[in-house]
This record gives sequence, C-alpha cells and structure tokens, in this order.
Amino acid sequence: MSRAVAQVPEFEELLHRFKRAMSILGRSESTYRNYAQHVAAIALHFGKIPTELDVEQVQEYLYMLQKRSKTPSQTYFKHTVYGLRFMLKSEGLPYEFLHLPSIKHEKKLPTVLSKEEVWRLLKSCQLLKHKVLIGLLYGCGLRCGEVRAIRLQDLDFDRLQLKVVQGKGKKDRYVPLSKHLIRGLKIYIDAEKPKTYLFNGQPVGRAGGDFDSRYSARGVQWAVKQACKAAGIAKDVCVHTIRHTFATHLLEDGLDIISLKNLLGHEDIETTMLYLQIAQLDTQKAFSPLDTLFDQCGSNGNEH
Repeated sequence: MSRAVAQVPEFEELLHRFKRAMSILGRSESTYRNYAQHVAAIALHFGKIPTELDVEQVQEYLYMLQKRSKTPSQTYFKHTVYGLRFMLKSEGLPYEFLHLPSIKHEKKLPTVLSKEEVWRLLKSCQLLKHKVLIGLLYGCGLRCGEVRAIRLQDLDFDRLQLKVVQGKGKKDRYVPLSKHLIRGLKIYIDAEKPKTYLFNGQPVGRAGGDFDSRYSARGVQWAVKQACKAAGIAKDVCVHTIRHTFATHLLEDGLDIISLKNLLGHEDIETTMLYLQIAQLDTQKAFSPLDTLFDQCGSNGNEH
C-alpha cells in the first residue's frame, strides 16, 4: 500500500476515504488491510486509481488474475473483486461502474477433526505456549483474532469463564474454561509471566506509531500447522478448522443449537445450523446399508 501511496497520483486520498468507510461500517482492521492491498495492486499495475480505469482494463486485469490462479477457490481473484466493490461503495459509485462480476459463494462443508485427532494434536505440541494456544482454540471455539486478543484480565478462573472481548461483529461474549485448560494456563502464566496479552510476539509497528505486541496471526497459523505435522494429521487443517471441530463435538456431546450459537458468537442461527449437517448425532447418525446387510444376512452363513 505504501508503494501505491508514493507512486500513484490521488491514491492516498482514495485510501483515506476507503479506510473511513470501513471504520464507519465497523469492518475489522484485517478486512481493511486485505481489501486495500488488492486495490493498491491494481492501482500499481496501471499507475492510476481504479476509478479512473475503463471497463476493458478492469476486465483484462481480472482475467489475468483468474488465469494466474493455481487454486480452485481463486482467493486472490475474489478478494480483488471484493476490494473493488468496497472501493466503489466508499466512492458512492455503483458496482456497474466497473462491470464487476458477481461471486458465487461455494457451499462447502468444513473439515472437522475427530476427538482422537485433537488429542494427538495437543500431545504433539512441543511448546507449552502452543499447547495452551490450541487448547483455547478447541476448548473455547475461538477465532484466530480472538485468541490473539486474550488479555490476562479476560480470564476468570474462579467462575471458569473467558470473556471474549469485541469478537466478530464487535460483540463481547463469555465462553466456559475447562478445568484441565486452567491448570495449563496457570503453569504457562507462571513460566512466561505475560504482562497484558496472554500470548506475546515480536512487537510490530502500526499506523499512528504504536506497537502491537500480540502473537501474530501468522504465528498462530504456524503453531497449528506444526502440531498437525507432528501429529501425523493428513487433513487440510487451518486455525478455523479447530473452531469447526469445537462446534461439531459440542453438538455430538449433546449441546443444543441455541446454546452453541451463543458460544460461537453467531448473529444468525442459520450460520450455526451448518454444523447439524456435519455432526454425527445419535438421532440421525448416518450409516452404510452394508452394516445392516451383514448384520441380517451374515449371521445366516451367507458371507462371501
């Protein structure tokens, strides 16, 4: 973004309006950075702000991104479209101004770990910090940003609760803390002696001259990937996979869908209902007809 500010005329003013609109609408800092860097990339490519491009230029740029992408999801392509959409919104222009394509939302079910895999994941952590980190992700169903933002004052060991402050949607919520996790947390805090945030990393400069001392998102992702590798888990696992696993396991353990919605901090119950498609509940647990075939016919000596 800094290159675009320095090299592209009027980009700094555009970026200011972009950030102001993001802030007013309550979007997160990470969303702002993600969208803004894609808008900056197209501005640098053409040497002018995107609102000065014609439709043909935008279409050719998007076509180039689509052909360059090696992943089926084409994440970079989609986020470029999202960034340009928000830029048009902040400039008071319709999507038709640049003839931006609609993005189809793929309906994919998330990856979920078994309880045995979660156990192996925790046992494979070489650092106590990583074991506590993954324990919080799984035991409390936290998002990456939420686990990074935990402060010592948010931990209530007496009431067995963690206060999740300003999670997605700018909402606070309480989630239960396992007694097993509290034991690990106390050992970790006594050994590491964190001051404000539970997990610290290398201080990183931010806008305004202050520093962010929290463990980085990349650090959290690395910790999960390393633990998966050590545990021999072949599934495609990311930080959010552990949150999906938390939700699925709670449903399978008997928690009702409304309570789960509140624990996850979902705005809409429809979002939580997704886990009913994944959880193997006793009332609707799927099975293969081969099981009943062998049960009913195998006992008669008809096996081959």
